[in-house]
Amino acid sequence: MIIEFTVGNFLSFYQKKTISFEAKPISELKENIMIADKHKLLLSLVIYGANSSGKSNLIEAFRRMKQNVFQSVKLNDSDELDYSPFLLSVENESAPTFFEIIFLDTNENTKFRYGFEYNLKKIINEWLYVSYGNKKEIPFFIRTEEGIAVSDKFVEGKNKEEITNDNRLFISLLSQLKGEISQKIMKLFMEYNVISGIGHDSYQLFSLNMFDKKSVGYEESLSFFQTLQLGFEDIIITEKIFDQNNNSDSIIHHIKPILTTKTLKTIHHTYNKKGKIIGKINFDKDKNESEGTKKIIDLSGPIFDTLFYGKSLIIDELDAKLHPLITTHIISLFNNPKTNPKKAQLLFVTHDTNLLSTELFRRDQIWFAQKNKVEQTDLYSLYDFNMPDGNKVRNDSNLEKNYMRGRYEAIPVIIN
Repeated sequence: MIIEFTVGNFLSFYQKKTISFEAKPISELKENIMIADKHKLLLSLVIYGANSSGKSNLIEAFRRMKQNVFQSVKLNDSDELDYSPFLLSVENESAPTFFEIIFLDTNENTKFRYGFEYNLKKIINEWLYVSYGNKKEIPFFIRTEEGIAVSDKFVEGKNKEEITNDNRLFISLLSQLKGEISQKIMKLFMEYNVISGIGHDSYQLFSLNMFDKKSVGYEESLSFFQTLQLGFEDIIITEKIFDQNNNSDSIIHHIKPILTTKTLKTIHHTYNKKGKIIGKINFDKDKNESEGTKKIIDLSGPIFDTLFYGKSLIIDELDAKLHPLITTHIISLFNNPKTNPKKAQLLFVTHDTNLLSTELFRRDQIWFAQKNKVEQTDLYSLYDFNMPDGNKVRNDSNLEKNYMRGRYEAIPVIIN
């Protein structure tokens, strides 16, 4: 699970900014906290801010760090890196992007702090620190432009320093070589997923396969749909074999018999004039259901996979196309220990101020993104925010009303 994440010199983030799942010493909503190896971590975080404030850039930073870790070993020596620095500072030319993440491996009571800095051409710095239990963290390796220093405790990294190319990550190389600790790091990266709440093409196939195979999350999803009363009674998957007679291309003709298409259909009741159920009809999900219903069906796979395995789910614009009560229900699945026994985490971006409530979130769960006068994104939690009189925000405040009035900043400034 994730403890904290830091980004710097990436898109609208110039200075290093950190978002943290560490719970603060406040008393409200204790059920929204998980205790993991003496760490008190929050089960969900929400981020608010004006359009173009940098909220989505934070989500993209999570995705980009993970992408760099997994794509690194596939690079050729001369390949450029996926480098997107802050572009509005004349002093920032070729300065490195900074990513760092702290993971907690609850199975072994181990904390990993891993990060790297890079520019278009090469990895500038890279590091891994490890702490066991409550002991002080130990550097396992530190990489600079001068070379890679490997600790005696990090045996898998020994004698691999010289075979690491300038544009490749050391941790990715060691994982490819079956290093035990480096593979644990890769597994921790695999356990967080970044998805869009606006376009769901990237994960609708995942959910379709879940329903088709009746795999993990299938039954929970059906119960979820019934709770939300979306109008359909069940889901089926139909399969159609590609008709090879519709095309004379010899190559396509040869492979077509093995091609099939699968379609998700929702089962609805049909009624007579008196409102009595008289039969059933199948709807093609993509053609006949509303945009909100399509999203809920597609999103169910990632949600229940995350909850079942205790992963982390990071969503940009979770509330898009959804009623606030449905969004609230999804959040409650993570905040409630009964529906989240594996201590899964949810981090999401929203504009839905209906969710700004002390009945749903603690003050340390609510975060804001705001650009300063030179268009650099700042990131802060409601817990850390100081009011104009110097006081902290009270836990009995009307959060939605105060936010819309600009009391916590991070809202659009509209000039009449």
